Amino acid sequence: MPEERSATVIGAGLAGSEAAWQLARRGIRVILMEMKPEKMSPAHRTPLFAELVCSNSFRGDRLSNAVGLLKEEMRRLDSLILSAAENHRIPAGGALAVDREGFAREVTERLYSHPMITILEQEAQDVPESPVIIATGPLTSDAMAEKIAALPGLETLNFYDAAAPVVTRESLDFSRIYRYSRYGRGEDYLNCPMNEAEYNAFIDALLCAETAEIHGFEENRVFEGCMPIESMARRGRMVPAFGPMKPVGLRAPGMDREPFAVVQLRQDDAADTLYNLVGFQTRLKFPEQKRVFGMIPGLENAVFARYGVMHRNTFLHSPGFLNEQFEMIHRPGTYFAGQMTGVEGYVESAASGLICGISLARKILNLPNLDFPGFTALGAMGRYISTPNTRFQPMNCAFGLIDPLPAEPGKRRIRNKAERYEAIAARALEYWSRMSKTVKEGVTEES
Repeated sequence: MPEERSATVIGAGLAGSEAAWQLARRGIRVILMEMKPEKMSPAHRTPLFAELVCSNSFRGDRLSNAVGLLKEEMRRLDSLILSAAENHRIPAGGALAVDREGFAREVTERLYSHPMITILEQEAQDVPESPVIIATGPLTSDAMAEKIAALPGLETLNFYDAAAPVVTRESLDFSRIYRYSRYGRGEDYLNCPMNEAEYNAFIDALLCAETAEIHGFEENRVFEGCMPIESMARRGRMVPAFGPMKPVGLRAPGMDREPFAVVQLRQDDAADTLYNLVGFQTRLKFPEQKRVFGMIPGLENAVFARYGVMHRNTFLHSPGFLNEQFEMIHRPGTYFAGQMTGVEGYVESAASGLICGISLARKILNLPNLDFPGFTALGAMGRYISTPNTRFQPMNCAFGLIDPLPAEPGKRRIRNKAERYEAIAARALEYWSRMSKTVKEGVTEES
């Protein structure tokens, strides 16, 4: 294979795995570098690619939800991550949740078996020459982070992320737990209801519990979407009750009213033996997690398969450093993908890898750039990370980032929010339908 038809991808998380796949299926020979299993980060537990270190959920799947639209756009562009996720889907109401090991194992096997991909199990300690996609993630090693920080036009920032604990199903007291999904959308979640007295006792214990010290930790540098439950409680006693412990829509059949608060558990594996505490990211010390979370009705004797943990996340000040296709402005042919670019969430991270993989492949093949317009979820993400912003922070995909529907003379504005969002989604998907031939340019039969 000629040298000019090859590229390097560093990191085999969600973004790097997706980027490598998109390159390879367009006939680009890929060297995929991954430091596992030679070296493990504090958050990783297995040698598998695309390991899910926090939740096992890819969030909402409806087109009236921005991340639902983003997933559908990725499906239209033949995403490896979405394909594997669908193959390992487990019940989660209106969300796409997966068996984490089965999902990661499929991604790993498909990349190892692809004839255009060579896996190097070693840590990258420098930024290679272009063409390259750097997807080393929020837990980038110190050596690599130092090299990245020296790149022109870059300001590196840090924040912190946390993972929720996981408990075994057999250790739960089902006499105190009921199955129900919010607003009656199935029975995929386990619900631990609390009355007002139980809630207040739980919050009191949470506020007094001992937390693990993390070097450099600052409350105001925790991403809002992964706020530890104890940090929420410090903001106000009722904050958790309006957040992850919100009871709205969880009045199960036979109940005359909604509980005062609810802790939800979501299935974590295909065998239905493990459940994670939804929204209960934490930095409590392990014995404190067992004590305080054991106050939740139904979890009195819970066995923790994994305690909640907190870890450092590194992300780039991407505006002024990356363009809308996640390519370095001052070093063409060098791309960054994943959560380190300022996108937040599993789907968003994989989506950035998809954009990078397609964009770099087209550059190598001398094809015109594929346009990711701002009225699509993919394009809106690229625009967000590249638009000048002195207070740049990680961001989930949201309809507020996507171009609104234009006003049309003689037509009334769609006032119903769900209908309006569905119309925005329909516009984006119609675009990708029209672009299907262009998207497939360069794709080889071998892939």
